[in-house]
Amino acid sequence: MISINSNVASSVAAYNLDKTNSNLQRSLTRLSSGSRINSAVDDAGGMAVSMRLSAAIRRTEATQANVNNAISFLETQDGVMKAADKVLSRMAELSQLATDVTKSTNDLALYQTEANNLKAQLNRMMREQFNGISLFTIGTSGTTPLTSTTLSIVTTQDGTQTTGITQADLGSIGVMVGTTGNVATVATTEGINITTVSNAQIAVTQVNMAIQNLAQLRAYNGSEQTRINFAGEILTINKVNLEAANSRIADVDIASESSNLARLNILQQAGTAMLAQANMSSDRKSTRLNSSHANISYA
Repeated sequence: MISINSNVASSVAAYNLDKTNSNLQRSLTRLSSGSRINSAVDDAGGMAVSMRLSAAIRRTEATQANVNNAISFLETQDGVMKAADKVLSRMAELSQLATDVTKSTNDLALYQTEANNLKAQLNRMMREQFNGISLFTIGTSGTTPLTSTTLSIVTTQDGTQTTGITQADLGSIGVMVGTTGNVATVATTEGINITTVSNAQIAVTQVNMAIQNLAQLRAYNGSEQTRINFAGEILTINKVNLEAANSRIADVDIASESSNLARLNILQQAGTAMLAQANMSSDRKSTRLNSSHANISYA
């Protein structure tokens, strides 16, 4: 079929060239951004899934930060208890020294003075905080330390699982050895009393029990750190898997897309040449028709 008013070949070539240019632009956008999905039209379903996965990744990162803060809380708590152990060890030493019958009353009074200062320092330790949160339970909770959890830590990005950590019951240690905030008002009858040999013998037993209770608290602290560390590892693994899943959906395959870009560049060049050829063919056909009409007119 020969058509005069329409250049079908040129229209088809223009249409194909327009599609090639559109695909070429999309390929360039993917390669320059590194993302396979840059707008909803690229992959509507994939974009929706990728958005949910991206949100889960961000929540996982936030949960990791919270878990790491909980670990820091426990590490700070254990650091204070480690210092408290040194205080109690010195108290035990003073109590044992005071059992010496060869020590004078003045000697025992000096031991008691140091013991009173150690009581005051232990009391200050009980009031240590981490970011405004008390590290320890303060009060007269009895001579047996409590190990019930007092703080709840979320360990999953969806908030469905939690782990408890403890504000260590250092108050139970204070009950056994005696504590005060003001050294000047400490009475020798508060807590351990080593002003006499008989009282010093009782104080040795009290301090040893306090050290045992403190060891129990530190062991419990260590077990909580272990559990929280495992929770942190699970979060790290989950984050890696979420990122891998999101990458398979949203990230561009550089090798494949580079090959596609090269193919589209060739198609663009060929399409441009074919469009020009189609337009030239139309011009030549019009010239021949005009020449034919002119010959008929002269005849």
